[in-house]
Amino acid sequence: MSTATVISPPNHQLPITTFPSWEYLLETARKYTDARRIRRVGQHPSTQPIPSSWDKLPANGIAPVLLYRDSNSWCPFCERVWFALEEKGIPFTTEFINLSDKPKWYTDLVPTTLVPAAKIEGELVYESKDILLALEKRFPEVPLLPSDPEERAVADRWVEESETNGFRDLAYQLLRNAPEDPQKLEELRAKFEAQLDILEANLGKYPSPFFLSEFSIVDILYSPHLDRLAANLPVYRGYHIRGNSRFPRINAWFEAIAQRPAYQRSASDNTTNNLLLRRRFGIEPIGNPAPLDIDRANLLANRAEAAERLSDNHELAIADILKNSGVAALAVDNNLDAVQEIVDRHLRFLANYLLYGNSEILAGGNTGGKEGTGTPEAAIGAITFAYLRNRLCAPRDLSAGAATAIRFAIDKVLASLY
Repeated sequence: MSTATVISPPNHQLPITTFPSWEYLLETARKYTDARRIRRVGQHPSTQPIPSSWDKLPANGIAPVLLYRDSNSWCPFCERVWFALEEKGIPFTTEFINLSDKPKWYTDLVPTTLVPAAKIEGELVYESKDILLALEKRFPEVPLLPSDPEERAVADRWVEESETNGFRDLAYQLLRNAPEDPQKLEELRAKFEAQLDILEANLGKYPSPFFLSEFSIVDILYSPHLDRLAANLPVYRGYHIRGNSRFPRINAWFEAIAQRPAYQRSASDNTTNNLLLRRRFGIEPIGNPAPLDIDRANLLANRAEAAERLSDNHELAIADILKNSGVAALAVDNNLDAVQEIVDRHLRFLANYLLYGNSEILAGGNTGGKEGTGTPEAAIGAITFAYLRNRLCAPRDLSAGAATAIRFAIDKVLASLY
């Protein structure tokens, strides 16, 4: 984004003092992104994205699909359905289910008690694969299965195999319950690689980067799981799918999938996936995650969405930081108002940088010295940024691209505090 704007970029050689108001930052950000969310006051999550198909609502104003999904947007099976709804342009509403405390009405409604489930024009369907097939049957206008009989037979077989070929079970066993015995671990890894070899071969059957001659349900079924494995395995098992010369077609498939707008709206990001695995399953990393994607982080649309989300949701963000980050311990004489003001100022600094900054490292040396800020203020800012960086969850709070942009920006502004 050009820095030749009505707001001059902040002079990072000076202390953090005054930045534009939240109202101005929000107004400016919305000029460069069409991503919008609905506020859910007093609920979790606090916002939800507006489907890209919302302008296609029928005359009665009632969306034909109601999706039941997890409230944290972690579930890969729910992601499949969201991905398909966006691809097919079907208007839908969402009912979020707290997986730690499922409401009785939901467990009574859905025989498996699991997510996702969906009501498609009033008819209940559950299990992600069955929902995808039901959507395909009811909304054929944007097909995600081929019309050619021979290719359709291949597609039908691969759809079933995606659930029964053992790939997913082997993958998550390797990731979450790997044997300690080196020989057994190597045997498990060999079985997993054999499954990847099959996917690699399947991707070569048709002259496209996808499993079939065009993007299809088969791609949607594999996408959330392969995404998570590609993020998690290098960090927790030292194994790489991305960049592995053994799987050139899988890597080309990753690139092709990433270009699809529906994927960009529904997918998680690597950082969320890696943090989730450690927090939820207690698995300790053995390696560092891959660096953030600089090109993705600096896309105008991603930076603007990140600034828009932060500006629109700043009150909840500040309250969360004050309550849960530990920053309140730095209050002098229990004066939380002063801490809150410093947190607010640093977050406006971040939003301003997202809109007007660039990819260069910001100058440090701001703490102490003749005109520098005080150490307590810098410490409050550092805690604020560090907490927010790993508190964000994509796509619950913002898209994966915007999450990458804000994490990258936080890494930059942190360097300017001391």
